[in-house]
Amino acid sequence: MATATEEDHLPELNPQTYFNRELAWIEFNRRVLAMAQDETVPLLERVKFLAIFSNNLDEFYMVRVASVHDKLKTELPSVRPDGYSASALLAEIRAQVVELVARQRTTMREVFAKLAEHGIRVLGIDELEPHYRDTVREYFHNEIFPVLTPLAVDHARPFPFISNLSLNLAVWLKRSNGHGNQDTEFVRVKVPEALPRLVDIGKVLRRYANDSSMKDTFLWMEDVISDNLDSLFPGMRVLEHYPFRVTRDADVDYEQEEEAVGSMSAMIEETVKERRFGSVVRLSVPDNISDRTLNQLIRQLGVEPERDVYLIDGALGASSLFELSGVDHPELKYPPFAPRIPENLGEQDIFSAIRKGDILLHHPYESFAPVETFFRAAARDPDTLAIKATLYRVGKNSPIVEALLEARDNDKQVAVLVELKARFDEENNLEWARQLEHKGVHVTYGVEELPVKTHAKVALVVRREPDGVRRYIHLGTGNYNASTARMYTDLGILTCNTEIADDVSKLFNRLTGYAPATTYNRLLVAPEHLHAGIYTLIDNEINAAKAGKPARLIFKMNQLEEDVMIQKLYQASQAGVQIDLIVRGLSCLVPGVPGVSENIRLISHVGRFLEHSRIFYFQNAPAAKRLYMGSADLMRRNLYNRVEVVFPVLEARLQKLVMRTLATYLLDNHLAWEMQPNGSYIRLQPQADEELMDAQATFMEDSFGVQAMP
Repeated sequence: MATATEEDHLPELNPQTYFNRELAWIEFNRRVLAMAQDETVPLLERVKFLAIFSNNLDEFYMVRVASVHDKLKTELPSVRPDGYSASALLAEIRAQVVELVARQRTTMREVFAKLAEHGIRVLGIDELEPHYRDTVREYFHNEIFPVLTPLAVDHARPFPFISNLSLNLAVWLKRSNGHGNQDTEFVRVKVPEALPRLVDIGKVLRRYANDSSMKDTFLWMEDVISDNLDSLFPGMRVLEHYPFRVTRDADVDYEQEEEAVGSMSAMIEETVKERRFGSVVRLSVPDNISDRTLNQLIRQLGVEPERDVYLIDGALGASSLFELSGVDHPELKYPPFAPRIPENLGEQDIFSAIRKGDILLHHPYESFAPVETFFRAAARDPDTLAIKATLYRVGKNSPIVEALLEARDNDKQVAVLVELKARFDEENNLEWARQLEHKGVHVTYGVEELPVKTHAKVALVVRREPDGVRRYIHLGTGNYNASTARMYTDLGILTCNTEIADDVSKLFNRLTGYAPATTYNRLLVAPEHLHAGIYTLIDNEINAAKAGKPARLIFKMNQLEEDVMIQKLYQASQAGVQIDLIVRGLSCLVPGVPGVSENIRLISHVGRFLEHSRIFYFQNAPAAKRLYMGSADLMRRNLYNRVEVVFPVLEARLQKLVMRTLATYLLDNHLAWEMQPNGSYIRLQPQADEELMDAQATFMEDSFGVQAMP
């Protein structure tokens, strides 16, 4: 692995040249919120971005903020170059999140008002006419009441455990004939997760009153329950009630856990269960909550009021707005888009098409169907000898896994590495792994000598053909997941290139067997070789710039955080290399710092589709090493703690297509945001002499965008 040496003279990282990771993530979610605020975005899509913002924030607290909490407990000084102590960072996170959530709530009210103009309404229970309210009460008694389990808190019954992300009601009661504070009782009521959070009143009225007058009208489930609390507590008087929501530490350190649990699948089952019981990192309550209720929750949950309590204006847990985005109003959504099937696939079988030349796929602009066809054809083809694949996030209903199961039914040899440690997808992956094992598939869960996640996206099909055995490969930047392939931008290649096939065969032997000295001719594989490979290629650009040649790097990725890579990019900038970085999410690198990163431009795209592809371009590299794509970001976890595959684009015609794609991103002046030296972002706008360029809209018209590189 290439590492910095004294001769490298890498620039020092400090608070001016290294932006804090957590604050960089908040900047990303700020850009997501901006999509919800954008009046050019269709209304129901704005609702979806509001939900995405909240969903992102939940995961941020469960993982990243929880990690900062853990550092605070150790009381060790920060060793990160951003200079933040854990306590200072938590304070800054809180300040920025409070401001962002307030902005989100203002946007929610604006969007709801506009939706009401189109007949879509989210009402408060007190806005219903009395006879409608009576009908909702009947619905409550029939369909909600049986599911509820009030839990009293007293000397004999301790405060109940509050599970992660659950929505609850804190209720104070008094006996109807009681007098004085001694008769005041506290009860927790959990809002059922199995029922929709947004109650469709139109459906309720049609079912219970044969009334069709309130189509596309919704109530929050907690409001319906609150309005009927008297039914839960006969003989008691409801004094006050408030919803509350808890976020817990849901991260799992699998490397430590592996020492204690022998079976990987048993470990995953145990850690998924434990995730519900992590320490509390956020308590969300309405901003009008009473002191009595808030103090009770603070005391029972053991949270710090000034650090962990968040007062929210409006409904808690706005990720539930995903439910609202499903209403049938196509005029308030993005126009339908049907991905293309590449012309070079035509009517011929997939293997014949690949033999004629490598096939480049750009999802979601081009269909994921050829990838599914690749697996399905291999499963059914009598000449297929073996199929091998890595599975990271495959989804609940996976045509890929179904094809692998079918292959076993057809007596093919099938070997699959299932990554059980894919965060928040562990249960789903474990279920698929068990089904595959039951069919006789050779299932492995990782490399014994590499206690890291396998994040690579690779599949190998071995066929018997008239001229001998031939191997067919799929390599991609995204998961083998048909659902996300419709929402994420990813690139993939289908090839039967012999050198690539040799490397992929060696990779699978490394993953399933013992081969620690494995080297590769074409692939850059983490954790052993990827960092060194990219480091060396950047050095080549530095040397070219010092020799007076034009030198350029263009990297597209999801996140940028690894220290040495950032230092190396700074060194390249100082040497005169022109660097364009396209980073969707967080970046700890800071562009435009005088004397350090003046030659670096960093942009981020947030739009209809989630940018997910990774591309690496090195202008002065040999043709076979000039352009790479793959599964890895320039993050510590990707370079050192995961099995990743970054693969070259070898054919000149495909290189031109990928360069067109990069050019389109660099010319974008609609979805693109440019990072400033202070870590903030400015959304780009067309200049007076420019036409509007929306990269994603351009790709929907042509899979690979414009023709020329700027």
